[in-house]
Amino acid sequence: MRACGFWPNLAEMEAVRTQRILVVDDEPPLVELVRGYLAREGFEILTAADGPAAVQMVRDESPDVVVLDVMLPGFDGLEVCRQIRAFSEAYVLMLTARGEEIDRVVGLTVGADDYLVKPFSPRELVARVKALLRRSRIPGARPAALPAGLEFDADRHEVSVDGSAVSLTTTEFDLLATLVSDPGVVVARSRLLDRVWGAEFVADDHLVDVHIGNLRRKLGDDPASPRFVETIRGVGYRLRAS
Repeated sequence: MRACGFWPNLAEMEAVRTQRILVVDDEPPLVELVRGYLAREGFEILTAADGPAAVQMVRDESPDVVVLDVMLPGFDGLEVCRQIRAFSEAYVLMLTARGEEIDRVVGLTVGADDYLVKPFSPRELVARVKALLRRSRIPGARPAALPAGLEFDADRHEVSVDGSAVSLTTTEFDLLATLVSDPGVVVARSRLLDRVWGAEFVADDHLVDVHIGNLRRKLGDDPASPRFVETIRGVGYRLRAS
């Protein structure tokens, strides 16, 4: 009989759980292509073909990353992203058939972490998924150094403003964590890209600006007269020190 001490506890079981990727697209050939490439990397692959099914799958299966097409039956990927952001911190990689900047900006505004324009290389998609999963958690700063009204708890993954909880996406939380780690110190956009997205990630500064805009909106911060996040024109951002 196996000794009790050899049975894994729940925390150990969670630590070794295969990372789940939900692929949401209504084109079966594309889904199978992406499934094959991701499965070869050892991921568990889930799929959904329409908006309502995608939201339910996220709720039921708690994937680590959602690869989400914009154009879907039922309701589109933007609405899927809006809905799942109410209860999930999964990374969202948005797929769009169009390359216009407005489509990318809208996707990021509703909570996507990254985007990829069709047609794309499956190897690039795999690289983007891995880059999202490699994002490190950044320790919080000394609470006394934070500006009045802002509370940040890295261990509990909680943020509040004037006592009211603020719901942030994983990307927004990681951006704030980077700023919180050095209150009063200017953080360049390039450093934010490295710390939050990873040094291997290729993107322009506009990605940072869009997510900072989302973060400010949720914090109730006015860019013209900020309480928390200040813009240092031509350089980056800093968190106001107390």
